[in-house]
Amino acid sequence: MISAIVLIKTSVDRIPEIAEQIAALESVSEVFSVTGTYDLIAMVRVSRHEDLAEVIPGRISKIPGVEGTDTHVAFRTYSQHDLEAAFAIGLDN
Repeated sequence: MISAIVLIKTSVDRIPEIAEQIAALESVSEVFSVTGTYDLIAMVRVSRHEDLAEVIPGRISKIPGVEGTDTHVAFRTYSQHDLEAAFAIGLDN
């Protein structure tokens, strides 16, 4: 699984509706409204690198009100859920 963090600049007056449209896309797992330079952050998860082109410039960037994106592809994913699962193996007596 390939994970990408997509920083999204939008029309400020349309953030909620743009976020909902992005969240409805098949490969998008979460969308966060944030402070700072960007307005939204989307977590995209796909099975192949080629699929990133389909989702990010092919779908996200084409949503009306999306002004630009900055994509960061993750090398590895670490989460509390993954760490708990790894350490829980074999600990039951």
